[in-house]
Amino acid sequence: MAKKVSIKDIASAAGVSATTVSIVLNGRAREMKISEAMAKKVEKLAEKLNYRPNLFAKGLRTGKTHTIGLIVDDISNYFFGHLAKVVEEEADKKGYTVMFCSSENNEGKSRNILNMLVDKHMDGYIIAPTTFMLPELEKLIAEKRPTVLIDRYFPSLNSNFVTVDNFTGSLEAINHLASKAVKKIALVTNDTDQLQMQQRIDGYVSGLKKNKLPLDPSLVKKIPFGRPEAKQVKDLVQFFSRMKGKFDAVFFTSNNLGVAGLEAFNLLGLTVPDQVSVLCFDDNDLFRLGKPGITVMSQPIKQMAKKAVEVLVKQIEQADSPLSHVVLHTQLIERASVQ
Repeated sequence: MAKKVSIKDIASAAGVSATTVSIVLNGRAREMKISEAMAKKVEKLAEKLNYRPNLFAKGLRTGKTHTIGLIVDDISNYFFGHLAKVVEEEADKKGYTVMFCSSENNEGKSRNILNMLVDKHMDGYIIAPTTFMLPELEKLIAEKRPTVLIDRYFPSLNSNFVTVDNFTGSLEAINHLASKAVKKIALVTNDTDQLQMQQRIDGYVSGLKKNKLPLDPSLVKKIPFGRPEAKQVKDLVQFFSRMKGKFDAVFFTSNNLGVAGLEAFNLLGLTVPDQVSVLCFDDNDLFRLGKPGITVMSQPIKQMAKKAVEVLVKQIEQADSPLSHVVLHTQLIERASVQ
């Protein structure tokens, strides 16, 4: 009997990741910005290899589709891309496939994709929620649909969640900067109500107070969530130019803001760390490979993803399993951007 072809087999033949194959086969290549040529290549290989998931038939037999819905802000983002990869790997080990969606923190899209996944009868959901999703999530929980929130959660919602200690991570970041004798620490963050960002801001403020450093509101720059990178860079060039001489370090609360900030420094001719020290919440390949390397508070992405799948599958298979509230710790990775 011929071996059943898996997504990993198609990925190996196509020379791409299993995540890419899954996105294409779920009909979301254009939305996830996968090229038409690559999508056609994957589809042709799937046909050639006679790939047949047959989830519908399985669902009729068992009442389950063995499919998990994953919603994140932007799957092309370093953090969420790596998270999605591990979620898929862990789900595959447990016999589940994953349907990926990006909310782009857009109100209409957030609600539509969640409702779409519900209509497709996912066995469970792993969601990095936007603030707009709360009513739909309340309904999801009330209907006892297995759900795990990841990266952030709603304190008012009695749900499973896996996150990191954002407050302590930011506090430790400021402590590290203060230990290097910097005195004026600017903050670049997103203008959003998302809990994890508010916790990082609170950690920044507490860190300044703890180290008896001044809290200058003019040194806090909030950039709208989802703003295109080119506009982020433009905003930061203007901000850093206006604040020139008023700061000697910058703490970025996300890796995408950190990348935009480094580009702004380059355009302004500001050198890191000679003229400004930099520390970013969350890592990025650019921070690891670039010169100088950027010091970061790294999130345990693999551990977060593995735990989220573990909690979700347990709830799928044991409906009466107790709720899990998992808070993991960040890790300071020192490189060369702070002196």
